[in-house]
Amino acid sequence: MCLAVPGKIIAVGKPEAERVTGRLGVVDFQGSRLEVGLAFVPEARTGDWVLVHAGFALQVLDEDEARETWRYLEEIKAGDVLAGIPGDGSAETP
Repeated sequence: MCLAVPGKIIAVGKPEAERVTGRLGVVDFQGSRLEVGLAFVPEARTGDWVLVHAGFALQVLDEDEARETWRYLEEIKAGDVLAGIPGDGSAETP
């Protein structure tokens, strides 16, 4: 299963770096920050919310969509806790 996670762009790389590596930005995922590729979302700017998968922003979201997705992820996490599934990824798959 693949999962894309919403995050907010807090910085966009300098234009001279884009010529070598492609467009990059720093995205905040509720306190965790990661440098991601922005080549697939050329319209994205600092302050925009994007959906990120495998290190690349795939689409720009509005803030309401992004927050709704985070709520769903929190519900899934809460359901795992209630089911006794560890949140550290150490659960064995049947």
